[in-house]
Parts: sequence; C-alpha cells; structure tokens
Amino acid sequence: MTDTDKPPTQARAPHEPAAGAPDAPAPHASPMSAGRLALAWGAADNPAPRVNAPDTRSPGSEASNARRPSADESSGRAPVADSAPHPQTPAGETAAGETAGGGEARGRTPGRARTEGRAAAEDEVRGRVLDAAERLFYGQGVQAVGMDAVRTASGVTLRRLYQLFPSKSALVEAYLARRDERWREALAQYVAASEGTPQERVLAVFDWLARWFTEDGFRGCAFINSYGELGATSPEVAEAARHHKDAFRAYIGRLTEAAGAPPATATHIALLAEGAITTAAISDSPAPAEDAKRAARILLAATTSPSTDHLPS
Repeated sequence: MTDTDKPPTQARAPHEPAAGAPDAPAPHASPMSAGRLALAWGAADNPAPRVNAPDTRSPGSEASNARRPSADESSGRAPVADSAPHPQTPAGETAAGETAGGGEARGRTPGRARTEGRAAAEDEVRGRVLDAAERLFYGQGVQAVGMDAVRTASGVTLRRLYQLFPSKSALVEAYLARRDERWREALAQYVAASEGTPQERVLAVFDWLARWFTEDGFRGCAFINSYGELGATSPEVAEAARHHKDAFRAYIGRLTEAAGAPPATATHIALLAEGAITTAAISDSPAPAEDAKRAARILLAATTSPSTDHLPS
C-alpha cells in the first residue's frame, strides 16, 4: 500500500491532530508539547522531526522521550560529546589559529599582505625617482635640472613626485644619501674580495678607482660637485659632502691600521685618492689612479717597514 492509500486515521506526530479531530492530544502521545519538542532540536522555529509510526510506549517512560540515535552512533563512530556552545565567529572570518579550510593559520593575513604590497610598490616608485634624479643631477648638475625633468625621466606624475619628495632640496638630500651608501659599499666589497696582504688591500682602493674612472658618464665626485654648486647656500648639501669624506677617510684608516701604518698615513692615502678622483674627471683619463697607487705604495713602504735611520745614506 502506498502513502496515498493509507486511511486518514493513520497515527500522526504528537503535535499533529488528526483531520477533523478536536484539539485534544492524540492517544499515546508524548506529554512533551510541540514547542518543547522544537526547543529540543535547537530552535523554536525549526520543525520537529516527522514521526512515521505511533509511539506505543508508556507516556511517562524515559524511553519515550529519548532522542533517536545520531548518524555517528548508528555507524559505530564515537559521538561528539555535548559541550558549551562555541562563541560565534563573524561571517567571513575564522576562529583564531584556523583558516577557512579548518587548518592552522599559515603565512600572512590579507591585511598584512596588502600593506606589504603597498609598501613594496611605493619603494619601487621611490627607487625609480632616485635613479632618474641621480642620472640627471650627476650628469648635468643639480641646479640645471628641475623637478619636471625628474618627473619625465622617472615616468611618475608631478603630484606623485611631490608626495614622495615635498621639495627639490629633499630630493637632492635623498640622492646624496643613497649615493654615499652605494659608493662606499661597492668600494668595500671590491677591497674585501681582493687577495693579498693588508698593504695590498690598501692599494686595491686605487684599482677600484681606476675601474670607476673608465665608466660611461664619469664626472668626478658627486659630493664635490654638489658642494661646489650648493655648499654655500645649503647646509644640508654641505653636511652630506662632509659626511661622505669623513666616512671615506675612516675606511682608509681601518685599512692602513690593519697594514701596520700610523694614523697619519690614512690621511695621506685619502688625499692621494681624492686628488686622483678630481684629476681623472678633469683630464678624462683613468691614469691618475695608477699614479696615485704608486705614490701610496711608496708611502706604505716607508711607514710600515722597520726603521732604516741607522743605515748610512
């Protein structure tokens, strides 16, 4: 017999009265009301489970109110123990330590990734502007180059340029600061990679200068050039030039000290290097580097060898 063939007097769920019958409870129905039965399933607005057969058990027995076995219990799996409800997590978020897939959180959060992405993009634009400024300022002179030329060479808008560097003075200072760091780092790496005695590492400074003098666009020391243009009117440019020369002199001092030379030798070696830079720029020749290297070798030999004052002249 199909469902449609069943007589209308078929037993119904405890909360469903038979068609045409009064509102009194059906025989053998559980005393639990429809509202209580709904709450037992978790929410008053969720429908109670459909009952397909009359409940002939005693209305007062615990068995009549027992819940039906869950899918886990029926399949033999250990049921999940009842516990206090978990705190609600806002939509689109996961609990701390979890990902949307249920595993532990790994890597960067979306907010942090966006922040890092914006910072990387700004660094890239800033570097592009400084590259353009260095080419123009070093190649043509600071005063001959305007901000519009830097904007064109860097490919950024004028508004973006002034967001990064509010004035031309700020851009010049940033250009000199970055050039100082890069110039001294390149020199130190070259000397550190050279093999030989401590005296030979001092002389390697002039080998590096000779390579620099042969580069396209070499125009001498950027700090001397900038100081010549703006040193009298810009304290920031004057300070940048002094800082660069002091740092170079200190580096030579560490090299000569390792070679066993007295402190004054560092000053003499640094002056030889500075003279070679200026002379090479004016003469457009790398030869001053080799000339200064020969003078430095003589100086090191005189200051690091045992005294020969007792020998006849």
